[in-house]
Amino acid sequence: MLSAFTKAFKTPDLRRKIFFTMAIMGLFRFGSIVPTPGVSYANVQTCLKQANNGGLFGLVNLFSGGALLHLSVFALGIMPYITSSIIVQLLTVVIPRFEALKNEGQSGTAKLTQYTRYLTVGLAILQSTGLIAVARTPGRLFSGCSYPIIPDAAWLRILTMVFVMTAGTSVIMWLGELITDRGVGNGMSILIFTSIAAGFPTQLWSIKLQKGIFAFAFVMAVGIAVVAAVVFVEQAQRRIPVQYAKRQVGRQSYGGTSTYIPIKVNQAGVIPVIFASSLLYIPSLVVNFSGSTSGWAVWVQRNLVKGDHPIYILSYALLIIFFTYFYVAITFNPDEVAENMKKYGGFIPGIRAGRPTSEYLQYVLSRITAPGSLYLAFVAIIPIIALILFNASTNFPFGGTAILIVVGVGLDTAKQIESQLQQRSYEGFLR
Repeated sequence: MLSAFTKAFKTPDLRRKIFFTMAIMGLFRFGSIVPTPGVSYANVQTCLKQANNGGLFGLVNLFSGGALLHLSVFALGIMPYITSSIIVQLLTVVIPRFEALKNEGQSGTAKLTQYTRYLTVGLAILQSTGLIAVARTPGRLFSGCSYPIIPDAAWLRILTMVFVMTAGTSVIMWLGELITDRGVGNGMSILIFTSIAAGFPTQLWSIKLQKGIFAFAFVMAVGIAVVAAVVFVEQAQRRIPVQYAKRQVGRQSYGGTSTYIPIKVNQAGVIPVIFASSLLYIPSLVVNFSGSTSGWAVWVQRNLVKGDHPIYILSYALLIIFFTYFYVAITFNPDEVAENMKKYGGFIPGIRAGRPTSEYLQYVLSRITAPGSLYLAFVAIIPIIALILFNASTNFPFGGTAILIVVGVGLDTAKQIESQLQQRSYEGFLR
């Protein structure tokens, strides 16, 4: 692997792409620590030391690399873009116009990308407004901290902060597209990777200081085991063989080849974990903003806020399993795959073309999604188990969402570098 990296850096074009990607990652991290105008940086640092930075805003803070609770220029991080991308992807199943654009190819994809950008800006305005509305009242963003985060709450100052945070989200979109066009890997994924990986050293060192060297060594061992298991499962797939009949068109012959349909064990990726986490935050969000003290609010505070409660753990796992099946169902259409195979003369050996092929694909997909959903649920509750065993913070460094994203992005980027090395007759480093 070391020699392959050396060869990658010896290739001028690839070296420029790698250095360009690293420069954008550094710029992204710099914007994540620059405070928004109007925010008291000293009070924010004081409140961060006093309060627990997990809980209600933990997921968004994870994707922003800690920038959310610092109220920095890039406070919203990449989360508005992720949300808008998921919404647009779901709308392609519901709205015929979006489905037609998806089937148009590159031009339709460009229009959908433009819609995603517009929706991202709209969501950024809403999220920045909500974040500032919470932060302007002492003790709401940081529970138990009474220091004023926004000393000057004048309307002009608030509008300036909303504009700056929204502009920061737009800049993040631009940086991600720059990496995709001129760097290595998928730009948005690389920025998410940067946000999450930036918190690992601090979290690991905090465990060593608070729990000692033995707990630190155990956490490292668990982390290595989890990463190895995630890499193994993320690479696992069921390959369904497909043969194409040979066709004669004039003097040219087409087809007569064999290929396969790869169906991954984790076909849904990290999306079900994000969906489940977001949905479980909604009851807490409603109670937090309403300030209700009725029976249902007390029940929510008691059972759906603390991550170590059995009802929370069970609800989290069941939601992940449900969203895994749901997301796989809307992203992989067996009828469409079977129809395309039939159109181009393809068939699965032993299976008739058309509806029997669709039923067979649905059968295989349902069987392989079951262990995939259980795997996602298990990986996602690892930080909850760590919370119970070590009384650690909810930002356990080797938690489910973080590891799934870091490993997935790392594998994808490594594959892209490997493909560029293979084009230059170099040996890849994933072997």
